[in-house]
Amino acid sequence: MAKKKHSVGEGRIATNRRARFDYEILDTVEAGIVLLGPEVKSLRQGNASLGEAYAMLRRGEAWLRGMHIAPYEQAGRENPEPLRERKLLLHRHELRRLQTKVTERGNTLVPLSLYWKDGRAKVELALVRGKRQTDKRETIRRREEDREMRRAIRGRGRR
Repeated sequence: MAKKKHSVGEGRIATNRRARFDYEILDTVEAGIVLLGPEVKSLRQGNASLGEAYAMLRRGEAWLRGMHIAPYEQAGRENPEPLRERKLLLHRHELRRLQTKVTERGNTLVPLSLYWKDGRAKVELALVRGKRQTDKRETIRRREEDREMRRAIRGRGRR
């Protein structure tokens, strides 16, 4: 069966690859995001960055801070601030569950990816705990071992 081709505006927009290395992921949740018109147009062009982004819970609402959406060229003066705070859309029970877990020491909310789902922008949020330096070294070592194993298997099949 052939793979379904993504039309413009479908699939991944941006990923936060650094988050998987720097943090231990405890839980993930999908959230909608409140955007303005020029931001949506800019996202359809793939102009977003999650590098310094994080989520916070305030007065029963979730907010995404630090996500950069580049200004849409054709919008002119209508463009909002690229780093503005954006509201996240979660169910009340999800907010309560995350609130209890975030209050624990060392836990925070970090976006892992930004993508389109049924024509709407979604954010994959992760409840994370920071890794120690030794944990990061362990991740690098495991990755190198897997790479070496794949090379060895690939090399054996050619003889």
